[in-house]
Amino acid sequence: MAAAKRVTITDIARIAGVSPGAVSFALNGKPGVSEQTRARILQVAREQHWRPSQVARSLVGARANAVGLALNRPARSLGTEAFFTDLIAGIQQGLSNDRVGLQLRLVSSLEEELETHRQWHAAHQVDGILIIDPLVDDPRVEALRSLQVPTVLVGSHAPADSALWVDDSATAATLFGHLTTLGHTRIAYVAGPATLEHTRLRAAVLEQLISGATFNTDFSPAAAGEVTRRLLGAADRPTAIVYDNDVMAVAGLRTAQEMGMEVPGEVSLASFDDSIIAALVRPSLTAMTRDTFEFGERAARLLLRQIQSDAASPGEEGSAPVLTVRESTGVPRH
Repeated sequence: MAAAKRVTITDIARIAGVSPGAVSFALNGKPGVSEQTRARILQVAREQHWRPSQVARSLVGARANAVGLALNRPARSLGTEAFFTDLIAGIQQGLSNDRVGLQLRLVSSLEEELETHRQWHAAHQVDGILIIDPLVDDPRVEALRSLQVPTVLVGSHAPADSALWVDDSATAATLFGHLTTLGHTRIAYVAGPATLEHTRLRAAVLEQLISGATFNTDFSPAAAGEVTRRLLGAADRPTAIVYDNDVMAVAGLRTAQEMGMEVPGEVSLASFDDSIIAALVRPSLTAMTRDTFEFGERAARLLLRQIQSDAASPGEEGSAPVLTVRESTGVPRH
């Protein structure tokens, strides 16, 4: 039986109704074609099971010397959340000694993130991919495994191969435990989306401790402020509120102050993320402090080892966050 004919750029151009040059631009992620045309070309390439030829790869090197990170976050949020700037800076540091670049793309949905991974793979634009914010029943890991793309999952995750994880249940037990030790029995958790694994783990700890309530949001300051106003306006208002990140906590603090609530006298506030703003506001915010830069650097090094060995690397546990007690938490008034 004759071997199947390898699909070429010319074949893709004919099917897509464009020039071979346009196909080359689209497959290599270069400017020169519209996004609509690029999407059509990549769709045809996937349907035809196109892969870069080994000869072509050998002319430019077997590797792309880049790794990919698709962030499912609004672009404006990257300027306000210190976690992401520190994480990305750490990743860049972890890649720099090997002269490997970071391909960063902002996406607006899980579907767009999965499509971005497929595009990077089809065009051989990256040698590996970092995934952040593990999801409950996360489809991204299996999708990349099926593409045989080296992948490292970064965040709260049970011990597994190719993952840099933290024990978010232990982190939650530390922060919520601090509040219960102070005497708080009505604690609210203002969290991100319920689909995130770390959100589920933290909420489960709170439920086990005191049957506390979790309120899911989109991470935005506006949503955090709105939930805070609703909570503090209730007859059975909580005596403590914990937020998923520092920006949400600052928004909650501002809302409490606008409502004339004394912090921590009438309500204690705390955050699972720490940054310089948490220490500078008044009262300063109690938070879980971690070295996010080091976390990103370790994730990058773990992915590079996986790429270089062409095999899954053992999972690693990141440094545990530590509790930094500041002015925003205290004994509740009964």
